[in-house]
Amino acid sequence: MEFHPVTAALGAEVSGIDLAQPLDTPTADALHAGLVQHQVLFFRDQDLSPSAHLALAEALGEVDPGHPVYPHVEGYPSIVKLLADADHIPDTEDWHKDLTFRAEPAFASILRAVEVPAVGGDTLWASMSAVYDSLSAGWKADLESRMAIHDMGTFRNDYLRRGGIDAVNAGLSETGSAVHPVVGVHPVSGLKYLNVNQSFTRHIVDLNQGPSDEMLQYLFQQVRKPEFQVRFRWRNNSIAIWDNRITQHYAVCDYLPHRRHMQRVTISSDRRE
Repeated sequence: MEFHPVTAALGAEVSGIDLAQPLDTPTADALHAGLVQHQVLFFRDQDLSPSAHLALAEALGEVDPGHPVYPHVEGYPSIVKLLADADHIPDTEDWHKDLTFRAEPAFASILRAVEVPAVGGDTLWASMSAVYDSLSAGWKADLESRMAIHDMGTFRNDYLRRGGIDAVNAGLSETGSAVHPVVGVHPVSGLKYLNVNQSFTRHIVDLNQGPSDEMLQYLFQQVRKPEFQVRFRWRNNSIAIWDNRITQHYAVCDYLPHRRHMQRVTISSDRRE
């Protein structure tokens, strides 16, 4: 197995491994080490069955039981089905880190391309450690002890379509909110990273709404710099595995009305911590 870096900030293409086969412990450990180092890994020509997709996730950690909003692959509640076309408009065109409205956000995700359009449908990832490193000393000092409130954010739209404002209120109660440090520390690498995202971070604790909004908008803009990003062109049977703790991602919606079918397994905790 070899790791071929894609950009200076993050990302590596991986060769010399068949993810459809069960991983022995040394291979799983090497894959985990590569993920920590490169933050997002890319694989080509990996024809995974749903059971192999789950087995790959289980080799890295505990599999999340299922997403609160998105549908799942029939018979596999832990495999999220992300289908987009003219009748299924996606809601992923914000920079985000998955599930930060939970007290313990997910460790990683494994995304498989089942059917992709001939043109478009790329995904971008950003290194939040690179973003943090780029901040001035003054910003770092100000953010060091700050906390932020996260909630379900963009998913309000899904609940509203289901059942109006009552469904939104029920969804907020069901998913809850969480408070996380604005500056996180990666539990394996020790890297500091910026820990706010546009989809789910709502408020900086102990600030009034105006100053909180201004601070968050400045931080959100930093994620947009290409120097901190990698962009992946999908093909059928491509795989991406990313460390959700230290990255954010953005799925480009530039292919409608054409069809894009992806399947994702989320890994809630890291087996090797």
